[in-house]
Amino acid sequence: MVRLRRAGGAASCEAVPPVCRFGARSFVKLILPPFDATVEVRDDAYVAAHRASEAAAIGNLAHALRAALDVPLDFPSLKRALTPDDRIVLVVDDRTPSLGELLREMLNYLGEAGIVPENITLLSPAGSRQPWVDDLPDAWQDVRTEIHDPTDRRRLSYLASTRHGRRVYLNRTLIDADQTVILSDCRFDPQYGYLGGAAPLFPALSDAATIQQVESVAEFGSMPDPIQPLEAETQEVAWLLGAPFLIQIVEGAGDSIAHIVGGAAESVPEVKRLCTQRWHVTVKQPAQTVVVSITGDPGRQDFTTLAEAASSAANVVEPGGRIVILSRAAPELGDGMSLLRDTDSTAVAARRVQERQPADRVTARLWLNAANKASLYLLSGLDDGVVEELFATPLQQARQVQRLVDAAGSCVFLPDAHKMLTEIKTTVHDSATKREKEHEHDYEED
Repeated sequence: MVRLRRAGGAASCEAVPPVCRFGARSFVKLILPPFDATVEVRDDAYVAAHRASEAAAIGNLAHALRAALDVPLDFPSLKRALTPDDRIVLVVDDRTPSLGELLREMLNYLGEAGIVPENITLLSPAGSRQPWVDDLPDAWQDVRTEIHDPTDRRRLSYLASTRHGRRVYLNRTLIDADQTVILSDCRFDPQYGYLGGAAPLFPALSDAATIQQVESVAEFGSMPDPIQPLEAETQEVAWLLGAPFLIQIVEGAGDSIAHIVGGAAESVPEVKRLCTQRWHVTVKQPAQTVVVSITGDPGRQDFTTLAEAASSAANVVEPGGRIVILSRAAPELGDGMSLLRDTDSTAVAARRVQERQPADRVTARLWLNAANKASLYLLSGLDDGVVEELFATPLQQARQVQRLVDAAGSCVFLPDAHKMLTEIKTTVHDSATKREKEHEHDYEED
């Protein structure tokens, strides 16, 4: 939540995290609560980050989920679409915060509709560890769980062809289900743009060739159009499957949830609007130093989280500037990130990732792209030697950030940057002022 308060009766900005206080002196004081540090930035060096709104976190998740199921957006209650004999597939997005609590409430809801545990499958994409399994109540231990294998043709079924001629193969359990419910963590993604609605469905639950083909054409760091080709194709695949029921989550700060919205495909634009309001962040100019923090449970943060934060920072940093990443996580390194440790050249590392195509190749590319744009500094639970082998300078304490900020001509702070879509957006007034200054400079030279 953001509040503005100024000394002497004028307004100043407070955000948690970080908290910004504009005092009487010409500096901005930023408190980084999870890292027990305070940073002071010269007022003339501070670049403000702007977003449309910041909704408060939901206090009672169970109640909010029930409301989304019983009173979805422009759609009847989910219970009205269910019969006791239905085979239900619940597609689970592992990145969703408070996933164990949400799944428990979802299963209780299905039980009240007469669905027995044996007729419910919790389906996750390839590579999932399904950490939420231990959180399931004893009464639901007979629920089936499945991790999709895109390489096993026996576990795939042909669905249909899209209007552009793609033959769509999806998980067999999914196609055989009477009703599909998708629990979707709606967010911005550096590779695909906006991921929401039926995004956990396609291409993640399709065949290996389709997944690889979709990844190969995706571009990093581009502003998503209102409807990107992948987003449109995902919507078409969902329609061909039979209009699944969507439970869409928009995250708040840290591990909190700001919105839970239920409904069919027609609800997707509204949820995208809510996500854009919360996580589309603009700055009016690139900064020499960008400080990003990652809050919440470190156990939920893998190296992809760090790479996405670095990617968001790279969008608004000056070429050759500094990106400072603050995290308390000590994530495991996948095969792709491990390839970076064997060379001193980002170009060589990128070539190796391209040649070997490891499972975490997207994470490795995001990190390398940021390292090529700016110098990386990382505070984390990783060993200093490992950080150095990843083309970054290790930090031991958050207060070391002060030295980096003092040396910067301009600085921007991005809390929970891994969730953001960042953009440099110059206003009409700023553009006019810049043109006037350039004109004055040209006149002086003449």
